[in-house]
Parts: sequence; C-alpha cells; structure tokens
Amino acid sequence: MEVSQQEKQGIIRAIDLYVEGGRKASGKIAAEAFSPTATMSWTEDGKLKSVPIQALFDGFDSWEPMEASYELTTLDVAEDVAIVRIESQFGPSKFADMFTLVKDGDLWKIVSKVYHVKK
Repeated sequence: MEVSQQEKQGIIRAIDLYVEGGRKASGKIAAEAFSPTATMSWTEDGKLKSVPIQALFDGFDSWEPMEASYELTTLDVAEDVAIVRIESQFGPSKFADMFTLVKDGDLWKIVSKVYHVKK
C-alpha cells in the first residue's frame, strides 16, 4: 500500500518521540509515543522477557541525557496499523528496534516494542 506523506509523518513522529525520550532521559517524552498498554520484549540469556512499557520510561528517567540517533530501515503500513524497524544508537549502545503501531484517532501510537542489543 502506498503510504501518504501525512501518515508517514505521523508514524515517524512516534519514533522521534521515543528517541527524543532517550536523548533527553525523559520517560515523559517517550510516553507520548506509546499506548498506555504497550509492551516491550527482548531475549536475555536465551529467554524471552516481556514487560509493560513503563519499564522503558523508568529506564529513560534513570539515564543521563546522551546522544541518540536512528535510521529507519522498514516502514510497512496497512490502513491503520504499521510495522517499523529502526537501527538506533543511544550513547555507545546500538540496537535493532521493531515497533508495531496502531492509529488512535489522528495519532499513531506504539503498542509493542521488541529489540535486540547489537554487539
């Protein structure tokens, strides 16, 4: 499906808020991008971990502000749902982040974040 520029900007806005939250060490900024019921999942020591998104916000709040950036690698939209993949860097740490988003009214909200820490 062809994605309108307006829809793409709405999706990117959510990703920008996530990265800005990390850059400014602010869970409050990042929270604007997520649904309150969102989850975050990853693998640790070969085992699946999954937590409410508040764990991400708490983590950001415990950080010091730092350099943060990302590169969009995938954007796939089907009407009011989307999948986004980015390569991100927060300070010296690099990640492969994947997000599922749903349109809520006029705003795109992240409902799921999965990630892999890159070595």
